[in-house]
Amino acid sequence: MPHSRNFISRNYRGLVAIACVTLLALPVILAQAPARSSNAPQFKPVIPTADRHEPGKVFLEHADILELDESRSRDYQVLSGNVVFRKNDMFMYCDSAYFYESTNSLDAFSNVRMEQGDTLFVYADELNYNGMSEIAKLFANAGKKVRMINRDVKLETDQFDYDLTRNVGYYQYGGVLTDRENRLTSIEGYYYPSSKDAFFYDDVKLQSLRPNDTLRMYTDSLQYNTFTHIARLLCDTRIINRDGEILSSSGNYNTGSGEARLFSRSTVITRRGNTLTGDTLFYDRNKGFGEAFGNMVLTDSARQSTLLGDYGFYNEIADSAFVTGDAVAMEYSRKDTLYMHGDTINAYYLPDSTRVTNCYRRVRFYRVDIQGLCDSMSVTESDSLLKMFRHPVVWSGLRQITGNVIHVHLNDSTVDWARLPNMGMVAEHIDEDCFNQLAGKDMKVWINDTTITRLYAEGNVQVIQFPMENDSTYNKYSYTESSTLNATFDNNQVKKIHLWPETSGNVTPLYLAKRSSYFLPKFRWYDKLRPLSPDEIFDYPPEMDTLLQGE
Repeated sequence: MPHSRNFISRNYRGLVAIACVTLLALPVILAQAPARSSNAPQFKPVIPTADRHEPGKVFLEHADILELDESRSRDYQVLSGNVVFRKNDMFMYCDSAYFYESTNSLDAFSNVRMEQGDTLFVYADELNYNGMSEIAKLFANAGKKVRMINRDVKLETDQFDYDLTRNVGYYQYGGVLTDRENRLTSIEGYYYPSSKDAFFYDDVKLQSLRPNDTLRMYTDSLQYNTFTHIARLLCDTRIINRDGEILSSSGNYNTGSGEARLFSRSTVITRRGNTLTGDTLFYDRNKGFGEAFGNMVLTDSARQSTLLGDYGFYNEIADSAFVTGDAVAMEYSRKDTLYMHGDTINAYYLPDSTRVTNCYRRVRFYRVDIQGLCDSMSVTESDSLLKMFRHPVVWSGLRQITGNVIHVHLNDSTVDWARLPNMGMVAEHIDEDCFNQLAGKDMKVWINDTTITRLYAEGNVQVIQFPMENDSTYNKYSYTESSTLNATFDNNQVKKIHLWPETSGNVTPLYLAKRSSYFLPKFRWYDKLRPLSPDEIFDYPPEMDTLLQGE
């Protein structure tokens, strides 16, 4: 333990009267500087020429006056006037001191400072150095602070301890550390001058000192390097500035460049209000770029949409995103949520400010009123248009729509219409092997709450219908060909159908027909591939790969 004032008083009877105080009272009541005795002989000390790097040894380098204790009743020397001590390369200066040469301990008073080379300086009003523990305790008078300066780093506190063995300074009752970039405050702190590493605990706050920088950091444990200005996060930490917010418990944040490498499930909240979460995150504040690895979630609260995947990135400046690995896009701005899944999903803006979301390879999607699959798909926000490419299939109610390309228009509550601009077919399951079918080169279907209200087709129009008899059975079907068709429906039943300019066809009783004649040449029924819940968008039946790989 360092020499306290009651210890000094016990060994310096007759010279100084000092009240006994406990260490807990420091530095409220400071030890008194040595009082010069009028009877004690005084002389200028002779400085030995021993090796100054002897381990653990403290040397007296200079003092104007040394008081001689002829009675030898005390075990310390009383020094005054430009007192200088040395331990290895650390020098300690003061106006007066008690020096316990037998234990290499000392108490220094008034204008106290410690110096190591030309880089480390500590200023205080009192210093107690324990030669056994090799720890120096420094105190400041009321209204003042102990100051440590290491080049452009300054640390201020009421009581400062310096461990000369470990070359570390620390405080435990509140302190402030500042460098060229930041100001850090905490209840407890440790600083290593050689490595420039600082550790802060309990009510830690970091504030940027750079002009116009609004960076703030709040946590209970933090490692910070005063050379690199990189903060290492050790527990739950909140980093905020005008560009957004970061929530993380593990990782590194470069306070100069704004680059963050974050672990243990971290979140970035951008100035647009979007949130990027991942098991591991890389974020560049200045470039507005975030990259997530593992369980990535990107949420756009303004547009009510979310992207999920194993890996993804977000460009805040361009407001674009990319995700892959079990990628999912959820769009919930309407009554029902649309779930879209593909190997890769990206979202971006066109020059006309139209938001586009694209899904690539083995795409499957689900909404309560519509489900589908295809090789790739694009959704534009401005016109609520969903475009499907390469062997697309759409289901709505009891109907299946297939074609080379399918465009689907979504409104707030349901599918509004679907168009097949390059060959298409609409089929509806009637009973057992009976399907109403319509095919054409260019088709458009108007839908209301999963119910077809109108159908228009032109170019090689082919129609197979199974009319229901009065007894609700089916005993015949009709086959019709034409160039153009316009049909209206009422409660899922054909109300009126108009074909022109020329029409040909026939009606065949089922008992006279071959089963193969029930179907148009390109008819296929893909009901086994239909996703029936949001979870089933991840399913890939073998038949789906067969379909998408076909010509």
